[in-house]
This record gives sequence, C-alpha cells and structure tokens, in this order.
Amino acid sequence: MPLNTSSKRLTLWLGVALLVVVLLWVLGPVLVPFAVAAVLAYALHPLVLKLQKLTPFVPRVLCVVLVEVIALLAVLGIFLLLVPILTREIPLLQQQLPALLDRLAVNVNPWLDRLGWQLTLDVGSLKAQVIQYLSSNREDWMDTLVASLKLGGSFALTVLGNLILIPVVLFYLLYEWDRWVLQIVQWVPLKWRPAYDSFMSECDAVLGQYFRGQLLVMLALSVFYAAGLLAFGLDLAIPIGVFTGLAVCVPYLGFGLGLMLALLAGILQFASMKAVVMVALVFGVGQLLEGFWLTPKWVGERIGLHPLAVIFALLALGQMFGFVGVLVALPASAVILVALRRGRDQYFDSQLYRGPGA
Repeated sequence: MPLNTSSKRLTLWLGVALLVVVLLWVLGPVLVPFAVAAVLAYALHPLVLKLQKLTPFVPRVLCVVLVEVIALLAVLGIFLLLVPILTREIPLLQQQLPALLDRLAVNVNPWLDRLGWQLTLDVGSLKAQVIQYLSSNREDWMDTLVASLKLGGSFALTVLGNLILIPVVLFYLLYEWDRWVLQIVQWVPLKWRPAYDSFMSECDAVLGQYFRGQLLVMLALSVFYAAGLLAFGLDLAIPIGVFTGLAVCVPYLGFGLGLMLALLAGILQFASMKAVVMVALVFGVGQLLEGFWLTPKWVGERIGLHPLAVIFALLALGQMFGFVGVLVALPASAVILVALRRGRDQYFDSQLYRGPGA
C-alpha cells in the first residue's frame, strides 16, 4: 500500500534525525569546541545586548570583546584558585606523608588482626617508594612527564587546539548571534513558525532560569563552604571553599573534587580526626542546603528533571562527549524535556490516542 503524504513526511524527518545523530556521533570530538562556544555564547549574549544599551556609542565589536575577556578571566580565575592549594599541599604532602603512613599502619594492622584477616600493611616498602618519588628524584618526574606527553601528544594537541579555538568561535558567535538566529528562523516553514517560536520561547525560559539560578547557587555555596571551612581553622578555607562552590556547576564531579581537596588539606594541617569531622559536617550540610533549599528555590522545579534522568543524562552525554558532555548535560536535558512535553501533549490530543471517533 503506497504511503500517504503524512507518512512520507514522517519518514523523511526520521531519516534526517537519524542522519544528524550519526553525524554528531562521528564528528563528536570535532564539534566539542563549537558546542562549548555555543553554550557560552547563549549565556553571554544577553550581557552583550545590555552593554550595547548602556553604551550605545561603543561599537558592538568592542562590547563583544569586553564581555568575552571578562568571561575568560572569570574561568581562568576559577582554575587559578587551585594554584595556592597545590603549591602549599604538595610540599606538605612530601613532608608529612611518611608519618601519616606510620599512623595508618598503627591503626589499620590491629584492626585487620581483630577481623581475622591475614593481611599486613607493609609501610616500610611503601614509605621507601613514596620518599623515592616525592623527595629525591625530581629529574625522574620530568622524564616521566616528558614521556607521558610524548605518548599522549595527540591528546595534548587536541586540548591546546580547543583552548585556542573556543575563544575564536565564541567571538564570531557573539558578534553574529542575531544574524545566525535569523538565518535559522528563515529555514523554518511559515506554517510552522508559531510552533517554532513557542518552542524556542519555552526553551529560552527554562534555560534562562537554569543559568540564573545555577549562578546564584554557585555564589551562595562558595560563601558557605569558605565560611564553614574557615570556622574550623583551615588555612586554605577560602580557595578550597570558593573553588568547591563554583565547581558545583559540574554535577557530582565538582563537589567530589572539592571534598577531596578539603580532606587532604585538613589531614595535612590537623593530622587528626578533626579533618574528617570538618569535611563531614561542612560538606554534608552543604549538600543538604543545595539539594533541599537552594536548588529548589533558585533553580526551581520548572525544569522538572527527575534525579534518575539527571544521572542518565550525565552518563550518556559524558560517554559521548566526555567532560563537555557532563558540563552541558543539565541544560541539554532541559531542552529535550521541553520537546518531550510538547510531544506528549500532541500525542494525547491526537486521534492515535483518542481513537478515530473521538
């Protein structure tokens, strides 16, 4: 039986969608800098428009450059927060790790004996290896580093290329954002324009709420973690706390990294259970504060993502696009959710659901 017009149209669109998915899968590594630049351009474009309104005498190109420079400096500043942490903790680690291993053996070996396990923590050989690699063989460090760079040269070049390409792509997207949007709209059939405009407006509202709410959550958590760690007397409370708060934009990964940094700094400074108590209290309360008050209040339930959907999005996009996929998982999920809601509503209103006589 020949296909009718609607079936042909549906088959065509399914073929186009399948082709797009295949192209995204194959060209994923190439599209990474463009995807990152597009997300940043979407978030920064309103700032460019506001700056143009405040300074109408300033050319658009200068507004774009100023906004991009500020954004790149903010990102660089987040990573520079790690510098005082690493420069302080690595020497302390070299000095105190052998003593920490001794205390670990004193506590662990009797515990293993009480459990009846025929295991013994060989601290002597472990200390010898640690001292060898942390104290006296810095030349070996350099040899190992150079060798690893040679083995991973293509990866290093890819990272370097992306770091150079992302600001360039971001500049062109910010400068010509309105023209790009207009060209995309012109390809939409006229009879679909109302549905397209409505869909994009809803996506823009959801994403706008997500970005604004997430920024407020990050700032609030930065203050909380810094103040909480400072109350326990941690020397690196401010850089670790601010970094942890800002890194929560990467779900789970940012929180976990901040927790490990705080625990390491606390163990090296206090050398007691105070470090564990500090991390348990500050980061436990921080998670409760974020999950039960800050995120529902400021990000809101309008996005409506179930925790299982969040975990699946993180794993799926992380598998396809790596770190960048984890970074854009929630915004992408919000857009997909809008599409699914509309598809669900159309299905419930269709004859396929209601039946021919409805």
